Amino acid sequence: MLRSRFQMFFRWLVTAVAVFALFLSGLGVFVAPVDMTGDGHTVKNVIMFIGDGMGFNHLEKTKAERGIEKLNMERFPVCAESETNSLWCTTTDSAAGGTALSCGIITQNRSLATFGYDRDGKLARPYIVTDIAIEKGMKTGIVTTDSTDGATPASFSVHTSDRGNSADISVQQAASEIDLIWGAVSSTMTADLVAASGKKLVTDRESMNALDPDEKSIGQFGGETWRTSPEDAGVVQLEEMAMKAIELLSENNDNGFFLMIEGAHIDKRSHSNDGDGMTDALVEFDKTISEVLEYAEEDGNTAIIITADHETGGITLEDGEYVFTKSGHSSANVPVFAYNTGDYIGNGDVFKNTNVAKVEAALITGDIDTLPAVYNVRKGKAFSYGD
Repeated sequence: MLRSRFQMFFRWLVTAVAVFALFLSGLGVFVAPVDMTGDGHTVKNVIMFIGDGMGFNHLEKTKAERGIEKLNMERFPVCAESETNSLWCTTTDSAAGGTALSCGIITQNRSLATFGYDRDGKLARPYIVTDIAIEKGMKTGIVTTDSTDGATPASFSVHTSDRGNSADISVQQAASEIDLIWGAVSSTMTADLVAASGKKLVTDRESMNALDPDEKSIGQFGGETWRTSPEDAGVVQLEEMAMKAIELLSENNDNGFFLMIEGAHIDKRSHSNDGDGMTDALVEFDKTISEVLEYAEEDGNTAIIITADHETGGITLEDGEYVFTKSGHSSANVPVFAYNTGDYIGNGDVFKNTNVAKVEAALITGDIDTLPAVYNVRKGKAFSYGD
């Protein structure tokens, strides 16, 4: 009896310690040791690609079905992979996955740039890589084929407890210092809200191309102005948005820029197990990568990181064919491709997705420990985990 009680107490104690450690981690008090080092390598511009839902087998399926020998992203000098679990869950959603890539922290599913146990941000909130860039005087931008209040663009631009808080997301995005946020229409990003923010509203190719580099803007592309299928080749595409964003962010700018580019329909088509639609979206995403890589090679002072927030569809090889095995997300590792990132990422490395955010920030500051960082709400000041 005594031994049984001792065993029960010991199990309770181990569980309590584990829960407390996760609690501290959720508040930003504790973080696991960083398993990456760096040489202080910095660049002027950092471009982040997120293929939402894009796993390794999405690449293989696309190549096999489209007769492509090698995708543009696979021509990058560095190929690694990241693990994608969220707090409590082996399988992340786009909110927690995006937060890992933007803030360098593990949080609960549905949370956007907030700590797992302080989801309302009453005690503290994590710094986003866009915050680091803005503090360095850089311009910042977000381009997505999702709606602007989608989980991935929101994770790089707002702090809110739930990805469903669309009105809160749009209000924060309109008020943010981010230079451009472009995507599909959000019902809560109204013309009045954009006008009150002092930003310019763009809704089609003409208004996008008419922007002045000094104008901050919100893009709301919808209806016949937005590409959603191969037949829509005459309307705005991700490649156009990305290259126009780079043009605006780089012009008359000595401080550089940070730009996040998301291909959202890789995920959306995978949820519906639409193989042709998924490969269409991935080919368009890869074409955009090719154009941006050409810019980076000519510029000579730009780094590019490509990854995914999670894998969607559980694509596996069965009888010589790549097939979907589920309609939701899986816990499979996802690819990381890198260009001009110094020795922060090595070929064949396997690491947590949070380390991607750390590299993004390190490329801006030269310090691999820049992220994760915390803003203490009650004390009104920022501090890093290294303080």
